[in-house]
Amino acid sequence: MKASTDATGGGAAGSVYMQLVLTNSGSAACHLKGFAGVSLTSSPGGEPLGAPARRDTSAPAVDVLLAPGQSGTAVLRYTQARNYTDCALVSAAGFRIYPPEETASLFVARPSDACSNASIELLTIGPFQAQ
Repeated sequence: MKASTDATGGGAAGSVYMQLVLTNSGSAACHLKGFAGVSLTSSPGGEPLGAPARRDTSAPAVDVLLAPGQSGTAVLRYTQARNYTDCALVSAAGFRIYPPEETASLFVARPSDACSNASIELLTIGPFQAQ
């Protein structure tokens, strides 16, 4: 499985909307259903920074069967850390991604600001959909 982001989703009121893209890089079909675990992190192997992504349940979770080379997407929203006056600002190197039902993580480089205090939720993730 490979992870990437597509930031063509635009922004609104201090937030950036992007697609989290998981691509089946294996030789057999795989199944996605539900939500990825997403956190900001200081490095590919670093600990999570702040709160993990909150699930946006406004769209239903569906079964997504990915043949080799196919991708599924989920809407990922990042809210600018500087919007919060009580944010303990730190630098993030990118996102740590846990695909649904997986314990191994993937890393997507996307430097940004983060809040080290876990009470501030900067990320929201939607369920995967077929691309």
